[in-house]
Amino acid sequence: MPPAVPHRAGPGAAAPFQCAAVAAEAEARVTKSQGSWAQRGHGSVVVGPCAVLPRAILQWNVGSHRDISLQSLALFRLLEPRIEILVLGTGDRVEQLHPTVLRQMRLCGIAVEVQDTPNACATFNFLTSEKRLTAAGLIPPRGTYTGLPVLPSATD
Repeated sequence: MPPAVPHRAGPGAAAPFQCAAVAAEAEARVTKSQGSWAQRGHGSVVVGPCAVLPRAILQWNVGSHRDISLQSLALFRLLEPRIEILVLGTGDRVEQLHPTVLRQMRLCGIAVEVQDTPNACATFNFLTSEKRLTAAGLIPPRGTYTGLPVLPSATD
């Protein structure tokens, strides 16, 4: 197994975040709603808020729900094939987003479901198991970051 690659996401990149664990094989799947890292195939690691796409996981440059804007959601509007549903995990609890942001996403034909991150992970899994075209934007819950997992060295 290749070594994992740690990353940090900002704003406030000095502050570590954690994200849901995601393993990508044929499709991205959220397999853990809390923990200190996110995983996408072959052992690579993304720490912090992440965008979970049908076949990929990327760092998502938001620090909190306050940073979710039309600009931060642009990636989800550009996907082809177009997603039907965007599941947003706003951390420990459900946070309200600006109504203009939600309205603009609906005008683009994308339904937005806002939930706390553990429930957003479960919803993403359910929707992908139903073969729905979905993506997720996940902000880790606060206070659960415990550091990066111990990674195997090249000599192990």
